[in-house]
Amino acid sequence: MATPESVFNLPYRAFLFDMDGTILTSIAAAERVWTTWAVRHGVDVERFLPTIHGARAIDTIQRLALPGVDAEAEAAWITAAEIEDVEGVEEVAGAASFLKSLPAHQWAIVTSAPRTLALRRMAAAGIPEPDVMVTAEDVSQGKPDPAGYRLAARRLGVEITDCLVFEDATVGILAAEAAGADLMIVTATHEGPIETAYVTLASYDRVGVRVDADGLVRLHPI
Repeated sequence: MATPESVFNLPYRAFLFDMDGTILTSIAAAERVWTTWAVRHGVDVERFLPTIHGARAIDTIQRLALPGVDAEAEAAWITAAEIEDVEGVEEVAGAASFLKSLPAHQWAIVTSAPRTLALRRMAAAGIPEPDVMVTAEDVSQGKPDPAGYRLAARRLGVEITDCLVFEDATVGILAAEAAGADLMIVTATHEGPIETAYVTLASYDRVGVRVDADGLVRLHPI
């Protein structure tokens, strides 16, 4: 794994992106839906909302261990409600253009959202659909388990250790670390500065990509 300072200009086989909070922002929409759900189930909203980001809905619900709650049914309700509510969903600055600049076979999205919800939010934000997308249905264990990132690399035909992951949430960062990938932390949706050993990125307008003669991609600051 590269030292944090060296992710710029390093050769990579592929870039892997989380979705929510990394290439688009859906925080307001997600929190509206989850607030409704939490109130209905008597869950402390203020303490609960910070725990929803980056994780699959079913994992979030199961973590609460609420008596008599069918986690699969409740996760399905969450997904349906989130598909209906995309108000305020938009790209992280520069994300769509940056993704379109990448070779199609050298990037993927790895999200904890179900595929239908991911596609709905991406369409709302103007994010292009990649050739490879790993969603909640594709793994038996969500982030922080590394399975999603490893699967994306495998589908792209590359080693995960040759990938740079773009993440924003703690569970996703842990997943990328466990997978063995290099990391870039996207801070566009963070309310304040974060303490991290990794390079941070506030906007995709600040980075570009070069493709070597042998097809390796390199990230560089602008």
